[in-house]
Amino acid sequence: MNLIEDIKRDEGFRGFEYIDTEGFKTIGFGTKLPLTEKEAELLLEYRLNGTKSQIDSIFYKLDIPPDAWNILYNMGYQLGVNGLLKFRKMIKALEKQDYIEASKEGLDSLWAKQTPNRAMKLMNKMKEVPNG
Repeated sequence: MNLIEDIKRDEGFRGFEYIDTEGFKTIGFGTKLPLTEKEAELLLEYRLNGTKSQIDSIFYKLDIPPDAWNILYNMGYQLGVNGLLKFRKMIKALEKQDYIEASKEGLDSLWAKQTPNRAMKLMNKMKEVPNG
């Protein structure tokens, strides 16, 4: 029998915080909270890899430099891929490799109003992406 499967079966899964039988805040398959920074980093990497795969499969024809991809990945991680897809005008500008226009379109959004520091930082980086 597989050890991981044994533990998963014995612990059970909960995707939300709960109090275990000993009174500890717990999540997942018996993981006590709070998480260590390393545990949180592993979760971030796992989720980011999934986000990147989704974005790559949707925008596989997009011919942009790595810096622009990283901005899309960052936005996709924060907003979810479906949230990123709502940036139609920004994506159209990226298809034309017009990074200044993409930056303007990114800032013309609810996202920029809700998280202004992050949006400004990313869109300033977008303006600096070199044209092909």
